[in-house]
Amino acid sequence: MALQRWLVVSLACFHAAALTIPPSCNDSHVDLSRLDVSMDPMEALSILQQATMRNLYLEEQRSMPQRSTCSLENAAYREHLCPRERKGFIQAVQCLRSKPSIADPDFAKAARTRYDDFTAVHVNLTNFIHGTGSFLTWHRYFIWSFEKALRDECGYAGYLPYWNWFSHADDPRNSPVFDGSDTSIGGDDAYFPHNGSAAFFGYVPLPPANGGGCIASGPFKDIQATIGPIAAGMSGMEPPVASFHEYNPHCIRRDLSPHVSSRFFTTANLLNLTMGDASKTSKSFQDEFNGRPQDNGFMRLHSAGHYTINGENTDIYTSVNDPAFVLHHAMIDKVFWMWQVLHPAESRKVAGTLTLQNNPPLGNATIYDPLIMGVNADTRMIHELMGTMDGTSLCYIYA
Repeated sequence: MALQRWLVVSLACFHAAALTIPPSCNDSHVDLSRLDVSMDPMEALSILQQATMRNLYLEEQRSMPQRSTCSLENAAYREHLCPRERKGFIQAVQCLRSKPSIADPDFAKAARTRYDDFTAVHVNLTNFIHGTGSFLTWHRYFIWSFEKALRDECGYAGYLPYWNWFSHADDPRNSPVFDGSDTSIGGDDAYFPHNGSAAFFGYVPLPPANGGGCIASGPFKDIQATIGPIAAGMSGMEPPVASFHEYNPHCIRRDLSPHVSSRFFTTANLLNLTMGDASKTSKSFQDEFNGRPQDNGFMRLHSAGHYTINGENTDIYTSVNDPAFVLHHAMIDKVFWMWQVLHPAESRKVAGTLTLQNNPPLGNATIYDPLIMGVNADTRMIHELMGTMDGTSLCYIYA
C-alpha cells in the first residue's frame, strides 16, 4: 500500500524528531481534535501529516481509475535525508554552482553559473512573485525546477529535502541543517559586528545574533555570490548594487537567530495556518503565511524563516543566493501542500494582486496567469501547478 511504502521510506532514514507514522489503511479518520496549541509543534506537525496522507489515500481511492499519471505509488517523496543522502544533495548543488550560466546576458548579465540563473529569474521577477496571488505557486514551480536541474544536469538521484522549522527552533545553530558539519548546508557565519536586521523593508527591527560574517564552516564555507545585494535587511551587508545586472562578487552571510525562530515557529502559528481562522480561505491562508508587519511586527512562517537565517536571506531579491533558500521554501511548500489537501474546497483558488503591494496596480491574479522561470523551465499557468499530484509537471508529496 502507498501509506506503507511511505512508512518504509521514513524508517529507512530515521530522524527521531521528524518521523511521523501514518494511520492504518483501515482507519477512516485521524483525530484532529487532539491538536492543541499547548502541544509540541513537532507532534502537531506529525498529526497534520497523518491527516494529509490519509486524505490523499482516500481521495485516490475515490478518483481511481481516472487518475493514472501520478499516484501515491509513483509520486516523488520529499523528506528528511540521511547523512549520506544529504551529501548527495550538497554535491548536486555544488555541481550547479560549477556549471556555466545558460541565461541570456540581457536578462542576467551578472550570472556566471547555472545556480545564478535561478537567482537571476527570482531577482527579475521579485515585484511580481511576492505578496501577490502567484507567490505560493510560483515558488512551488521554482523549487521544482531547481530540483529538476539537480537531477537532470548534476546526476542527483534524490528529491528536495526541507528544513523543518520546528525542529531546533530554540537553537537553529544546532539543527542538522545548519550545524556546520559536512552533511549540513553550512554553519552559522563567523561573528561580524553589526546592528541586527530590519524586517519588512525596515519596519521591524531585530537584534543581532552571534554571526553576521561569511559562512565559516561546512561544505559551503566561503561561497561567493555574483548578484546583489539589492535590498538586504541586515546591517553590515555590502552596499547595494546600482542595478540587477551589476557583477558584484561577495560572500554569502548568515546570522542564525533564535530570537525569531523561537517566537514564530510555534504550534499556535502552525495550527492557525493549517486548521484555524487563517486556514478558512485561500486569501487568509496566504496573508497569514506572509505575515502582518503592521501587527507589532508579526512575521508568521514565511518571513520568520528568512529572518531566522538572516544575512543574504534578508534580501527579498537575492535570498536565492543562499542554498538555505530552497530548503526553507520546500518547507513552505510542505505546509501549503498539507493545507491544500486538508481544505480541498479552497485549494484551487487564487487571491491577491499581480504586483507587490499592488504597485503598480495591475489588477487581481487569476489561475490563468503565467509562471515564468526563464531558462530554468517552461512557462506554465498557475492552475497547472495548483496540485502536487496533478500529473502535469508535478508528481510529488512530502514525508
